[in-house]
Amino acid sequence: MRIVRETRAMQQAAESARHSSKTLGLVPTMGFFHEGHLSLMRRARAECDLVIVTLFVNPTQFAPNEDLSGYPRDFETDCRLAEAEGVDLMYAPANAEVYAPDHATFVDVERLATTLCGASRPGHFRGVATVVAKLFNICKPHKAYFGMKDYQQLRIIEAMVKDLNFDLDIVRCPIVREPDGVAMSSRNSYLSADERRAAVVLRRSLIHAEESFRAGERDAEKLKSKVRAEIGIEPLAQPDYIELVDADDLQPRIIIERDSVLAVAVRFGKARLIDNLYLQLLTTGDRVA
Repeated sequence: MRIVRETRAMQQAAESARHSSKTLGLVPTMGFFHEGHLSLMRRARAECDLVIVTLFVNPTQFAPNEDLSGYPRDFETDCRLAEAEGVDLMYAPANAEVYAPDHATFVDVERLATTLCGASRPGHFRGVATVVAKLFNICKPHKAYFGMKDYQQLRIIEAMVKDLNFDLDIVRCPIVREPDGVAMSSRNSYLSADERRAAVVLRRSLIHAEESFRAGERDAEKLKSKVRAEIGIEPLAQPDYIELVDADDLQPRIIIERDSVLAVAVRFGKARLIDNLYLQLLTTGDRVA
C-alpha cells in the first residue's frame, strides 16, 4: 500500500490510473478504523480495480466545543488494517494540503442540513460537504463508499453529487454492528464500561419500533414514543433527538406514506452516538432495511 501525503501527487496517481482504464473506488475516513470502515474497503476492493482510502480528521466539521483535538487516532494500526484489506493508496494529508491559509470556499447543501444532527451541530455538514467535494476532486473516484449509520451525511453527499454534477456513483453500505447491536463508531472508544453497557438501549429501542412498524403502525409519533420510552429507562442516556423523517428530503413525517428513517442521537457521558432504522414501504409488503 502506498501512502500519499501531497495533494498533487494524489491527483497524479488518480489521473494515471484513470488513463489506464482502471475503476477507482474511494473510502473517505477520519481514521481509527473499525469493522465498519473495513467493510467499506472490502466492498470497494470487490468492485474496483484500485482502492483509495483517505485518512483526514477534517477540522471544518468540528465546532469549537467539539472533540477535534481529542478525536481518536492510531495511524500505524490504520495503515496495517487498510493494507490487510488490499487498499492500494492511502491519502493522508496534513491540514495545509487540504486547506490553504486563504481558503474561502465552502459547500453547503442547505435543504438537507437543518434537521437531525444539523440542528444541534450548526456548520457541521458544511464542513463535511466541503471536504468530501475536495476529496472527490483530489482522488477522482468512479465510486465512493459510505455507510448508512451516518444517514444524514449520506443523503447530503448524494445531493451534492447530483447538484454539482460530480461524475461518480455513491455506494450505500449497511450499518455494521457489534454482537450486542451497538453500531460501530470511532467514538465508542469514549464510553466507560457502564456507558458501553447502556448504549445497547439504542438498538433495542429501534428493534421495538421495527416490530411495531412490521405490525402495521404508521403513526410517526407513536413510533417515536416507543423509542423515547425505551431510551428513557436508561439513566445514563441523554437524548439529543429522536426523529422520524422522510428518507429523501429528511423532513419530519407525521404518517409514514413512503420510505422513512427513524433516527436517534443520544449522549452517554462525553460520547454522542447516532443510530437509525430505515423503514421501506413496498407494494408487495413492507420490509425494514
